[in-house]
Amino acid sequence: MNDVAFGAVAERPGDTMLRQTIRHRVEAAGTSFYWAMRLLPKHRRNGMYAVYAFCREVDDLADGDQPVECKIEALAAWREEIDALYAGYPRHLVAQALSEPVARYHLRRRDFLAVIDGMEMDARGDIRAPDLATLDLYCARVASAVGHAVAESLGRALQLTNILRDLHEDAGRGRLYLPREVLDRHGIHESDPRAVLRHPALPAVCREVAAIAEEHFQLSMRAMVSCSRRAMRPAAVMAAIYHATLSALLQSGWRDPATRVNVSKPLKLWLVLRHGLV
Repeated sequence: MNDVAFGAVAERPGDTMLRQTIRHRVEAAGTSFYWAMRLLPKHRRNGMYAVYAFCREVDDLADGDQPVECKIEALAAWREEIDALYAGYPRHLVAQALSEPVARYHLRRRDFLAVIDGMEMDARGDIRAPDLATLDLYCARVASAVGHAVAESLGRALQLTNILRDLHEDAGRGRLYLPREVLDRHGIHESDPRAVLRHPALPAVCREVAAIAEEHFQLSMRAMVSCSRRAMRPAAVMAAIYHATLSALLQSGWRDPATRVNVSKPLKLWLVLRHGLV
């Protein structure tokens, strides 16, 4: 089977309604990515909406309350759906929305499968203190597989920021993404997520992981310099919003992981204007 699809996809009856449905799904998700995607030209924007909708579909499967066997079966069905997409007969609404961007931008089949592989890492068991190599593979699959170059570093930076922001939420699912090596370095040898969140050395662990995220942010920003400034606007907006989130987390010191740290809407708007329009 070809790894990319070739040729243009003709406009079909119902395509406009399909795109609107996908856009509404993305908007309803309340993601910061929505505002960055709005900065893209029409076809790229619609393509990114479809890619995000796909990522959301498989992420919701991995995070759902169904038994592990059901989750694995549902993700396997999505692998079959990706095969059907590249064979030219997608069945799922989101896969149908992917048809046009896959053809227009030669999106790679293996990247969609990599995202599913990352979700399967979540679905197969509670991830607790993975080693750094496993954590990097997880970030590459769930965050970097949707793009390359800038995304290789930025995807990791965004995902590590998510991990540091969502410690309490992940612990409620029995998950702990903080790397084993860093935990051990600070004398935390427990694997139970809630016990780790109560440990007095947690802030030191989080600061070290934040330093890794910061390094990836800096790498991505340097990579953007060699790219078209206009093309990089959405990535620059996301980098700015998530970098502000990381700064807010550092300021909070992870003193109370149950308190979710977010960037205020006025600050988000200012960052969108600064990095998306200037």
